[in-house]
Amino acid sequence: MATFFGEVLSVFSRAVEEDDDVTNENEEDEQIRREIEEKRSVEVRWLSQTDGSLPCSDLIIAVGPNATGFISAYVLSSGGWPAVGWVSLWNERSRGSGRTDTAPAPGEPSCVLYRQKQVLICQCSCYVAEDQLFQWTEKVFGCVQARGLSVTVLSDCSAAEYKTSDYLSGSSTPFLRCLKTSLHTGPVTCPPLEPPNISCGLAAAVLSHCQVQRIPAVLYQCFSDVLQPDSLTMQAYGAAVSAVLKLNQSPGAEVLQKFTRVSEVQSNLYT
Repeated sequence: MATFFGEVLSVFSRAVEEDDDVTNENEEDEQIRREIEEKRSVEVRWLSQTDGSLPCSDLIIAVGPNATGFISAYVLSSGGWPAVGWVSLWNERSRGSGRTDTAPAPGEPSCVLYRQKQVLICQCSCYVAEDQLFQWTEKVFGCVQARGLSVTVLSDCSAAEYKTSDYLSGSSTPFLRCLKTSLHTGPVTCPPLEPPNISCGLAAAVLSHCQVQRIPAVLYQCFSDVLQPDSLTMQAYGAAVSAVLKLNQSPGAEVLQKFTRVSEVQSNLYT
């Protein structure tokens, strides 16, 4: 190509270069996407070798600080509940290191599995992101025999999210509402969750999975004005779980204080 002054310039087509740039960017994006998916994968780890699916008649899943605190104080404190495995995961809201080769260290958020006879308990004290919910349900239920299985889910919820036409005073909390799958025919210990209230997060994902897979399941959602572990809120789950297993009806003050002390210290502005 000649310029105004007669200088001849070489002309290169940018089409090929742009295509190469797009291809490189696509490959980089795919690599980044694969690394993120691998990092956010959900895995179930067993402390001992298991052959096939684990047989159990009841699966109890506790989600939230008060639900997991209730399990610790009223069930696990009685002894005889060895940990048999855990669910490892990582996301932006988890405080753990995301490692999957070893068990979670004390204090790290985790989903720990306990078993006694035919009852399996999953104590989930970590946040499960939206893109991990499907993985979580598929991996956990993939390790458990679905035949003859009944599922009970305990889930915390803020009373501020409860929608009602009637005035809701502080003395009314905590209280339970339930949702169940079509195959759950057993008795429930509280009224059903009224529309337009909904369940979300891991509890809703588990209930949806059970509905699709035709597994009897019931979700007990506890509405409380206390977000951190509280002895009164913990007790609200008692009637729901007592239908499945025998509870330690009166855990000692030291046991309850062990699971409520952290929140009390954190809420004190003067310490």
